[in-house]
Amino acid sequence: MEHLDHLEHLDKDLVDELAQVARETVREELREQGRKRRRAAMLYGASGAVALYAGAAVALAMGLAWAILLPAWAAALVTAVILGAVSYGLREAGRPKRPHAPHRVVGGTAPGGPPGGLSYPPMPQAPPAEPGTDPESPHHRG
Repeated sequence: MEHLDHLEHLDKDLVDELAQVARETVREELREQGRKRRRAAMLYGASGAVALYAGAAVALAMGLAWAILLPAWAAALVTAVILGAVSYGLREAGRPKRPHAPHRVVGGTAPGGPPGGLSYPPMPQAPPAEPGTDPESPHHRG
């Protein structure tokens, strides 16, 4: 019997050691994945910053091209309007399409609804019956 107690102690030590090795392995794998993802995130961020500067250069070139035909202030205004229209179009293209979603009105009147965008329960056609009477009996129908 003493021999089995000794094996039980060894099994417990072995399980603890295996759990420790598994924890260390998982921790190291997560660290490695974190490094790779941080690097990718930094590269995406740098790409976005460079694209922003490239867009600014294109906007400047477009403004200078318009300045050949128009005064400088008008060329800047036309460039701003064009960029605003492109921005609006991109925003609308990126919005999720929900054809059957209800139109929410904040602080206003919803089309066909009560003021303030609130909804009320329907009004009953007849007043409520008095307590103790049967509303279905023929004498109480009006």
